Amino acid sequence: MPENAEMGQIELRPMTLEDLEQVAAIDRASFPTPWPKDAFLYEIKRQRDAICWVAEIYEPDGEKTLVASIVIWLIVDEAHVGTLAVKPGYRRHRIAQKLLASSLIEAYQHGARRAMLEVRETNRAAQNLYQKFGFEAVGLRRGYYTDTHEDAILMTLEMLEPRQLARLADDG
Repeated sequence: MPENAEMGQIELRPMTLEDLEQVAAIDRASFPTPWPKDAFLYEIKRQRDAICWVAEIYEPDGEKTLVASIVIWLIVDEAHVGTLAVKPGYRRHRIAQKLLASSLIEAYQHGARRAMLEVRETNRAAQNLYQKFGFEAVGLRRGYYTDTHEDAILMTLEMLEPRQLARLADDG
């Protein structure tokens, strides 16, 4: 999608088995060490402990294109963002923001009151997104990424606030 092209309506929904090929392809295009398709399959199957969602765009011709995915693990009162990826060509259109905000609202409805994640030290775009939500860097996981031995910044959001998340989900 050209950088200044008009985007159609975004639909967020739970990930299904039929999405696995596209989700895995987006992950491969987004990360040096992508999750294997079987990892997404595992997360879909353990529905109570994970939120697995996708974002689709309605194209001008009426077709839907799957453009992003997220997996959040629910651990007691915490939402741990496992992965968030947007298809190249669809980035910088607030799709990740809408998907993350809506998924965190869902996590809140399942009892999560705080959130955490790891992000590559060099991934400034992702760090900026997370900071917009109020995530703060609280630690460093040395050599966390096995492909490059790059460090991960541990970021936490100490209080999930549904009203603020709703504003971020609607900001488009």
